Amino acid sequence: MKKKHHQEEQIIRILREAERGDKSIVEICRDHVITEPTFYRWRKKYGGMEIAEARRLRELEKENSRLKRIVADLTLENDAIKEFIEKKL
Repeated sequence: MKKKHHQEEQIIRILREAERGDKSIVEICRDHVITEPTFYRWRKKYGGMEIAEARRLRELEKENSRLKRIVADLTLENDAIKEFIEKKL
């Protein structure tokens, strides 16, 4: 899996820096070695979010991923059991 270069906390700090308006977005992107599309994507996802909310979002995404894996595993088991029962009949 691709490694993230910036944590959610860092992203929120960068977005807050842009909100202050001291520097242009181009300068902020250059200072933090990110592209402008990345900045706007972050702003769309994390804009107006606090650091605690970003941590909670990360936890929810992990939990969601885990639950999706569980559902997939149970679905495979269910299909295997159905096939086994049909072959026995």
